[in-house]
Formats: sequence, structure tokens, C-alpha cells
Amino acid sequence: MENCAKQSEILFLWDGENWNPNGDMLNNNAPRYDEISNIALTSDVRLKRTIRDDLYERKGLEIFVRETRFEDGNIMDGKGRVEELTKDSDDKIEALKLKCIDVRAFGGVFPVEKKQYNLTGALQFKMSKSIHRVDAPVYIKGTGAFASGPGKENKTFREEYILPYAMFATYGIISGLSAKKSGLSKDDLSKILDSLWVGTKHLVTRTKIGQMPRFLLKITYKNDGDFIGDLNNRICVKDLKTASEQEIRSVKNFKVDISSIVKLTENFKDNIEKIEYKIDDSIVIDSIPDDWQRMV
Repeated sequence: MENCAKQSEILFLWDGENWNPNGDMLNNNAPRYDEISNIALTSDVRLKRTIRDDLYERKGLEIFVRETRFEDGNIMDGKGRVEELTKDSDDKIEALKLKCIDVRAFGGVFPVEKKQYNLTGALQFKMSKSIHRVDAPVYIKGTGAFASGPGKENKTFREEYILPYAMFATYGIISGLSAKKSGLSKDDLSKILDSLWVGTKHLVTRTKIGQMPRFLLKITYKNDGDFIGDLNNRICVKDLKTASEQEIRSVKNFKVDISSIVKLTENFKDNIEKIEYKIDDSIVIDSIPDDWQRMV
């Protein structure tokens, strides 16, 4: 139990320009966007996919949620994936926790012998929101390289929606109690946070190339159940170099104000074991306390 991940909170800032951070399949795959608040959104599933892909592809760690196939070439369902990973084990859930870092982190629903087994993951993310109002997604259209059909002279068309710019705040909680149940270790958590940072930068697809990790804050608490909460809503942009938030087009157009979080950590100091952060050179955040530890 001593090696289990401790009660913690995470705040992660990341951005991009002329991109689609998380398309909405129910809305022509346009970037997720709240038309009332003019805030851009990304789902927790998108962040978990980024982490899982990096854990598997760069670190070589086994994950449960990835595409695998039966011998006949058909894509495996959940039951098949469970059997593939646990065929030599009597306790299939314990085997999954032992083999798959994403099971220990995010939990899941696993079909085992005509039953559904639910495991609550130790690490949970909220839906991410931009920390500033953004312009609505822009619709662009272009031509493809191939003809629209045999014998046709016209080329196919390419259509898509992009966001001009957005800086997102991702908030997450690591439950110390759930970590004891799922087996999430301190080392697991370090690898996951590294994959959150590096995986965000290395997600080199056509719609996401150029997105960058900018700031990662981790607050570790002394006791299970302690946390400040709502960190993503306690920050804002300041010192704009544009006429409005919607006109922001670069991380160089503003500073990030985390003074509310700093004040709260001072109020909660008796409950906090340590505060760590990682920062990209391009983002400007004033007054980071000297006793916060910078991650290597």
C-alpha cells in the first residue's frame, strides 16, 4: 500500500492553433464548442486516448483499450480482449490490473463470465475547457488529389472545421482510496503524467499537429479525500495583447493568472504534502511560489 499513488490533484494547460482538438461526431466532426459561453471543449476520452497511445507506443506498456483482432481478422470485442489477456488466470480482474496500466489508472467495465465487472479508476478527468472565450469553429474547404469518380474530371472536395486558437485547462483527481483498490502506483502515475505531457506534443496527426503542453501542476495531499477542487475554474487570462479574448491567436498574446490557486494552496498548506509543476518556456505565469518543486 505504501507504493500506491497518493491523493492528488492535476491541472494541465495545453494549446494549439488552426486545429481540431476533439471533433464532435454528432456535429460533422466540428470542434466541440459551447455557443452560449464561447468556450471550446474536449472530452476526457480524448485525453485518455492521448495518454494510452503514448504509454503503449512510446513506453511499450500494455493497455486494455486498444484495437486488437481475432485470428480471423475481425476486431475483438471486450469479452475477447479480457480472455486474450487473462486466459491463464483464475482471477481475471486481478490479472487485468496487474497487466494493464490503463486499468489501474482509469478502471472500466469488463465482461467476465456472463457478468459485467465495474472497476472505478483512481484517476479521473473532467471535460476540458478553454480558459478564454474563443472564435467559433471555422469551416474550410479544399480540393483533393483524386478524381471524384472513374472518368470524372472534377476532383473530390475536402471539408473540415478548425479552431483558430484555444488554450485548454484539464482538471483531474487521483483518489488515494481508489488507488489502493486498483493498484495504481506512484511509478504508474509518474509514467501517466509524462505521457500526458509528451503524448500531447507528439500527437502528430493532420488535425492536431502543433498542439503543445504548456503547464502541469500536481498537488499531493497528506490524507485520502483531501483536495481543493475545481482548479480549472480558478485560473484566467490577463494582460491581453489583443482587443478581446476571441482574438487570441498565440500563447504570446496573454499571461495566465493562477493567483487564486496559489492563495488556496496557502490556506490548505497543512493538508498538502508537496506541490510540483512543469512549465514550457513559451507560457507566462506570474508569481509561481518558490517552494513549489519544478519537475525534471
